[in-house]
Amino acid sequence: MSDLIDPKRRRFLGATALGLAIAPFGLASLAHAEATAPTPTGGKRRASDGHTSFKSIKHVQAGVLDVAYAEDGPANGKPVLLLHGWPYDIYSFVDVAPILAAAGYRVIMPWLRGYGDTRFLSADTPRNGQQAALATDAIALLDALKIDQAIVAGFDWGARTADILAALWPERCKALVSVSGYLIGSQAANRAPLPPKAELQWWYQYYFATERGEAGYAKYTHDFARLIWELASPQWGFDDATFARSAAALDNPDQVAVAIHNYRWRLGTAEGEAQYDSLERKLATSPDIHVPAITLEGDANGAPHPQPEAYARKFTGPYEHRLITGGIGHNLPQEAPEAFAKAVMDVDRFRR
Repeated sequence: MSDLIDPKRRRFLGATALGLAIAPFGLASLAHAEATAPTPTGGKRRASDGHTSFKSIKHVQAGVLDVAYAEDGPANGKPVLLLHGWPYDIYSFVDVAPILAAAGYRVIMPWLRGYGDTRFLSADTPRNGQQAALATDAIALLDALKIDQAIVAGFDWGARTADILAALWPERCKALVSVSGYLIGSQAANRAPLPPKAELQWWYQYYFATERGEAGYAKYTHDFARLIWELASPQWGFDDATFARSAAALDNPDQVAVAIHNYRWRLGTAEGEAQYDSLERKLATSPDIHVPAITLEGDANGAPHPQPEAYARKFTGPYEHRLITGGIGHNLPQEAPEAFAKAVMDVDRFRR
């Protein structure tokens, strides 16, 4: 079930609300939509027994990277590009991919720069984590795979990247699924202070801005990631094996550099690359997204995220927002794979 957002109503949502969406997400809140999954009876929701591997892992040179990616489904199927976030990896989609593949989609799940077996082609390439660099990586991957247009979907860093592709390259995006909605930001917007409780949720961003934080993340990468998983999905009772499969991706030699740069760039304490300046200027205007879109939110998301009312007006095409209930946290595709896959299949049927 879902809430269909009235396009006229979207126009009346104020700029102040939007500011919370494009700053470092503002106060965490729940969306107003109908439930789509059963509520747990109590305690932590145990992860269901699911898939533990992918059918195929491939490599392709794309842009500045040798991209490692999982693929499922028929080679001639409608392409779906699934993008993960931090500190997660492609295993967030390990149960989503078979659902979409069975429905005839060609599902592509790349490890982002700094994750898994993806590697930079040159030691001289800056280990840059800014949003425009990640979006350019995604376009380069589509080019390398000779995919003209795909449904793009993701969460966390991946949702931001998917949003950017839909906003700046709408001709490459048939439709969009974005967990936590509109996440495109700018250094200027991120300079605005938030209320203390909201700032507290970003503790690790400020920690990463220090040399101590970089050293701490390098020394305790897996411990750090596990803490983030627990805080971001407080009702998800994932087991050690589930965590270990994804944590292995953080052993990438460029993980620390890329992750630290991502958060420092957001705060304006690290410079980006000049080649992305024109893209960042466009993104700083908070461009509307015209392609068909579904946004999702978990009812137990412990990570900072904007209110859906704050960003609804940024989606000017066919659009729905769905609240996924049942103790679903930040890693929504892995915690609620059926709901995530359904959103991908449903948005494919929206008319432009």
